[in-house]
Amino acid sequence: MSRFEGLPIRDELKAFEPYGAPQLDVPILLNVNENPYPPSEATVADIAASVTNAARGLNRYPDREFLDLRADLAAYLGRESGAYLTPEQIWAANGSNEVMLHLLQAFGGPGRTALSFAPTYSMYPEYARDTNTAWVTGRRSEDFTLDQSKALAAISRHRPSVVLLASPNNPTGTALPIQVVEALAARTAAIGAVLVVDEAYGEFRRTGTPSALSLLPSYANLAVARTMSKAFALAGGRVGYLAASNQLVDALRIVRLPYHLSAVTQAVARAALRHSDELLGRVEQLRIERDETVVWLRAQGLRAVDSDANFVLFGTFADRHAVWQALLDDGILIRETGPDGWLRVSIGTGEEMAAFRASLERILKTDTGRLS
Repeated sequence: MSRFEGLPIRDELKAFEPYGAPQLDVPILLNVNENPYPPSEATVADIAASVTNAARGLNRYPDREFLDLRADLAAYLGRESGAYLTPEQIWAANGSNEVMLHLLQAFGGPGRTALSFAPTYSMYPEYARDTNTAWVTGRRSEDFTLDQSKALAAISRHRPSVVLLASPNNPTGTALPIQVVEALAARTAAIGAVLVVDEAYGEFRRTGTPSALSLLPSYANLAVARTMSKAFALAGGRVGYLAASNQLVDALRIVRLPYHLSAVTQAVARAALRHSDELLGRVEQLRIERDETVVWLRAQGLRAVDSDANFVLFGTFADRHAVWQALLDDGILIRETGPDGWLRVSIGTGEEMAAFRASLERILKTDTGRLS
């Protein structure tokens, strides 16, 4: 008997399981690209006071347009990337996942296509599926970069209404050259499509790597998504946002649910933004640990992808699941994702990464750690 017996569930959903990385109670969690450093007590106190103040008005609906939060986010992007935007050019939701869903609700749908280039974030096809949008993928190169000519050809061939590009890419950590982003922005504009550049890990990019935010003045069809879950150490706050033209943001306002961003969420986000310097203070430390991890992995004879994010994709193993399990047996949870043979490790504290290295070094000396 089907688990949905008697329910009129859509046919295309029947075979699926709910999305989610494993949530296991182990000492070292290095699987979902969280910031391993919690907020300071001063930040916690400010958030708590802000939530308390918001709680006094919870008998009323929240500010539906949340322009104060949007103004704070615009000011932050100006400091972080030199992109000077108005509050009306910012949109926010419950994580960048909901922002992406809004984009597909507004610009996807039956008879329309979303295009991306694999390997990339595993949720993208689910956004398409949930909005009845056709899903098409091109391929990245062997080194996980994006071939500009092939990408432009795919856009011309499939004529999508939405193109999704992650930069830095998940799970590879690969950042897109700004020239490639601009070429794709021009091509999508020419065919009346929206280009979405997902910069969820943008704050971790290496010095000199520009943000796609710099292209916003030239392309009304461009949306650049960010999140407070990663660099801001606010994964539990569930706040994602994007920057785009006024008209693109207006399209998202049509499809959002009423009052989708609670008063508590808005209060938490604004308090966190007041402490942005402190919350982002560990980013450089995580960058250094990331780059040292790449060097160490290569010294073990492994392949490791240069990363502009807070994680590293490495391999390739004859049996990656066995390696994943062996690490888990040592109390270390990483992610079994990406092309066959590869694993991904989020960058943790220095102590956590030392434990990861010690465990993996031991595993590599056993039959379990055989390379492919």
